[in-house]
Amino acid sequence: MRTPTMPLSDIKIKNLKAAQKAYKVSDFEGLFILIKVSGSRSWRFKYRVDGKEKLLVIGDYPAHSLAQARKARDAAKALLAQGIDPNEAKQEERRVREAAKGETFKKLGHAFLAKQRKEGKSKATLDKTEYHLKLANQDFGHKPITEITAPLILKTLRKVEAKGNYETAHRLRARIGSVFRYAVASGVADADPTYALRDALIRPTRLHRAAITDPKALGQLMRKVAQFDGQASTRIGLQLLAMLAQRPGEIRNAKRAEFDFTNKIWAIPA
Repeated sequence: MRTPTMPLSDIKIKNLKAAQKAYKVSDFEGLFILIKVSGSRSWRFKYRVDGKEKLLVIGDYPAHSLAQARKARDAAKALLAQGIDPNEAKQEERRVREAAKGETFKKLGHAFLAKQRKEGKSKATLDKTEYHLKLANQDFGHKPITEITAPLILKTLRKVEAKGNYETAHRLRARIGSVFRYAVASGVADADPTYALRDALIRPTRLHRAAITDPKALGQLMRKVAQFDGQASTRIGLQLLAMLAQRPGEIRNAKRAEFDFTNKIWAIPA
């Protein structure tokens, strides 16, 4: 009568000695450890696909413990249950990892900026994006997106914060997060690490800009604008700003073609 094979234990594995020829010692359910002539030990998983016997190399012992080897064996069995060859899955995972190494933060930042340009973002927005990406690229632009962690990003943000630029630090975090979310959508990153940094930065003190709320004071201001004897375009611009409540840049860069004087309409381009 054949004695059934007993599952391995760490003590049994440590006591296995090298021999003149490589040999294997089974655990159970296809998992075994190969003892090489050099004395090194390697975990393998034996399985079948379409009737053909195949081997999955899991890794060396003790870098891969007995528990880890069994976990890898169970994961391979789960793939087999789905009709997936574990070796092919391992090769695909390696291919994805290698491809991800070329997807640096700087490269994805450029792609995100190009997307903003195609979306017709304003020059001010594009300039701010370029400025923030330059700050980030100085520290980790060369790194693959998958290797950039929250602590690494925080180190960059702290540099900005140390100069008292609290608002810039918050905007930089948001811009880095935008690149990460673009990377996630593109399938080259799994998550946005800046999400964990939301409460890590010093919150800037919000100061409301001074505004005239008294009608008489407003009247005095408008009379002074009307009496302005400098460049006429400056006086007209200030009057339009008060009446139309647009941004100064929109007033300053307005073109004559945007105005329909007959219907009294100013059509501001998107």
